[in-house]
Amino acid sequence: MLLGVNIDHIATIRQVRGTTYPDPLDAVAICLKSGGDSITAHLREDRRHIQDRDMARLCTIPDLHVNMEMAATDEMVGICCDLKPIACCLVPEKREELTTEGGLDVIGGEAYLRPAIARLNAAGVRVSLFIDADKAQINKAIELGAAVIELHTGHYADVTGQARQDELKRLQDAATFAAGMGLIVHAGHGLTLENTPDIAAIPELKELNIGHAIVADALFKGLAQSIADFKALLR
Repeated sequence: MLLGVNIDHIATIRQVRGTTYPDPLDAVAICLKSGGDSITAHLREDRRHIQDRDMARLCTIPDLHVNMEMAATDEMVGICCDLKPIACCLVPEKREELTTEGGLDVIGGEAYLRPAIARLNAAGVRVSLFIDADKAQINKAIELGAAVIELHTGHYADVTGQARQDELKRLQDAATFAAGMGLIVHAGHGLTLENTPDIAAIPELKELNIGHAIVADALFKGLAQSIADFKALLR
């Protein structure tokens, strides 16, 4: 199973003080050396952490698998088509939210998602849709031409006990269904060392994208060790 390391919150620390440090790109070599397989960065419309220059520099690093998270707006689609990262993940985005609160409504958003996906596919960018574990949404993702879905694990991470087991079953069923339909299946959001093992055990999942927990753990044990711990768990 692959580990995508989200470096947004390294940029968050920089933006809080308006300094030039820490530079999120300084983490790339550490991530790859410590077991990370790709770098994820979310260029938000409000630029609260990752900046345009960060994303542009990421996309110039030779052979780096960059996954650009973004809203499916004309601005972001245009930036992505210009930069041509290997992959992008379309996510819902609200300015007032602290972090992404749920999956895309692919069915309700077909009118704007269909042309966005078509543009990105034409530019050679592999498109992933960040969605909840719902078969109707998965079917629509296939119809619109996405190669990948990323299952939203935030609901799973936010509950405990039987409610978590119920969410885990939904994720397992969705992964099995999506893989059976020919999609590449990823997962992410709210994953920590404590709650990741059951997700990592889902055989159809090919990649987990983790960021906040890695950066939080890194405050106490260093970035290299934090990434190594998550990668060892996935292995």
